[in-house]
Amino acid sequence: MKLCTIRPVAAFSVAVLCLWAGLATAKAYAQYSDSSTSQGHSSSSTSPSISVHAPPPPHNYEAERTPSLVNPAGPTISLISAEPVFYIASALNACGYDEGLNASDPIRTWVRGKIDQALVASSTARAARQKMCLFIDQHDTTGTNQDVAQYISLSLYLNQPPILGLTVPKKDLPPDAVRVLGIVPLIKQFAAAVDLNGIWLVARSTYDHEVDILHNPVSQMIVQTDSYLKMPAEAYTGRRFIVVVEPMLSPNVVNARIYGLDYVVVVSPRNGTIPMHDVRHTYLHYVIDPLLLSRYNSVTLVQPVLNALQNAPLSYQMRTNPMLFTVECLIKAIEARTMKPDIPVYRIPPGVNRSHMAPYERKLKLYRKAVKQAKLDQVKQYMADGFVLTRYFYQQLIEFEKTPASLSSVIGEMVYGMDVSQQVHVARTTVFNQAPHQDILQRSTQPKLTGLNLAESKLAAGDTAAASAIADAVIAAGAGKPDAAAATGHAYFILARVALMTGHPHQAFADFHETIANSKDPRMVSWSHIFMGRMLDLECKRSEAVAQYKAAMVTRDGRLDTLEAAEEGEKAPYTVNGHGCAATAEGGAPAPAKPAPAAAANSNVQDPAPKQQ
Repeated sequence: MKLCTIRPVAAFSVAVLCLWAGLATAKAYAQYSDSSTSQGHSSSSTSPSISVHAPPPPHNYEAERTPSLVNPAGPTISLISAEPVFYIASALNACGYDEGLNASDPIRTWVRGKIDQALVASSTARAARQKMCLFIDQHDTTGTNQDVAQYISLSLYLNQPPILGLTVPKKDLPPDAVRVLGIVPLIKQFAAAVDLNGIWLVARSTYDHEVDILHNPVSQMIVQTDSYLKMPAEAYTGRRFIVVVEPMLSPNVVNARIYGLDYVVVVSPRNGTIPMHDVRHTYLHYVIDPLLLSRYNSVTLVQPVLNALQNAPLSYQMRTNPMLFTVECLIKAIEARTMKPDIPVYRIPPGVNRSHMAPYERKLKLYRKAVKQAKLDQVKQYMADGFVLTRYFYQQLIEFEKTPASLSSVIGEMVYGMDVSQQVHVARTTVFNQAPHQDILQRSTQPKLTGLNLAESKLAAGDTAAASAIADAVIAAGAGKPDAAAATGHAYFILARVALMTGHPHQAFADFHETIANSKDPRMVSWSHIFMGRMLDLECKRSEAVAQYKAAMVTRDGRLDTLEAAEEGEKAPYTVNGHGCAATAEGGAPAPAKPAPAAAANSNVQDPAPKQQ
């Protein structure tokens, strides 16, 4: 598969200019696969939102360690409460977390009242609360539900109180959980001072009652979904889908996470109900992610479609990762096919005489037409939001419904049989919404991008000049300021990728050096080493390249895609599209490979990342 089409230059420059394609995959995986969303500040939807990012390709599938609440010997699908999550959520409530309070079940107010009583009665409790709340204030950096999500992420890796110890080594925690790990001893002090365990023991019966109420609705959702997909329950052996009920959180927010093979959803009930659409969306990811991940090479064929979506209101990850994009389009097509429109169901009354059937049949026909149109309108909305493969999968599902085959049997043919050029045309002719529609993969409140976040957005859109200008300004503003090193490192990381994209590999090399010197972000540092190693390989400097790959393994961010890229580089010299550094037949010093064939003057990426040849 051709990776790039660019002006004819030396093989080294051709290969290095193509390296930026790999950064798309690295960046897409840089975000830990969790987030949370809220409807509270959005007028575009009345349902809560949830964000689920698919895992990396199959060889990286078990990137995250299993959370403590996942019992490997337990059932495949579970609906539970979890005391560590209760402790974390109660601490947040004690420190001013009021979101969704008026819509929450009464147990939340009752727990808060008991904590308030303990605070009034004990100066020790008040002092413990003050320390804990100061920590929370200092780590509320985004002003969004992401601030709460990092604590939920941590709670899933704590064992039962009062110990609240980590169930995995610190290096194996999700990055967002590491940022707030320091709150654990503060919560333990607070919990002891207010007797949070005693409050939990009383509240536990209400939690169990909430779980009992939700058991049948969740079970029905699972059965109905499996029935539509024609996927037997045993197909999920060895993997877990867990719904955690926590009433101390806002019912407007759903937290969903992917930990290797296991999917965890944390929800708060409201009057005995939870946002089942969002839970089902996560369950569809649980079922479909591994099906497409096992066909990763086929999925990468849709990359040209993504190249045509620069004006679509999609997140950076969606526009740069064909796996995430394809999974989401298929799931949205399933949701559209199985949706129940807000249209009164019409059935022909029983006992109608056959001779009087005509008007009833007309009403039934009109009802079915209205349902069909409602589903097509939903597809149209998804298309306008940028998920342009939804219509294709919607049509494929119509045929799928007519056969006894399971989705696992036909999904490969669905993807591989796609006419990519036709879908590229669809993408180019679709009229997109001006702003992102409220979607279960996005936060309902989209903060205005500024600074280096804006630079990343400009870079993703191909505006290298704007990205460079912002990064240069950040570096200039931070000159001589020790506390500006992190921002400076990030700015150099942007400039390095700009240099690769614009054909200046030696400048990119220098900027990656500056990234390493300034940044404390292990992912930026690791990938800087990896890309420097690849450039050195292409310059026939093998020993220096190996040193860079080894450095990446020392400073890696804990993600398997980073480790794998570094290990592959150490094992074999890096090449792109067959071009690299070729050793002489006599075993002498390596010589540069022959120049790449002449190509058109553009750089449309056709694959998510260059591969080792």
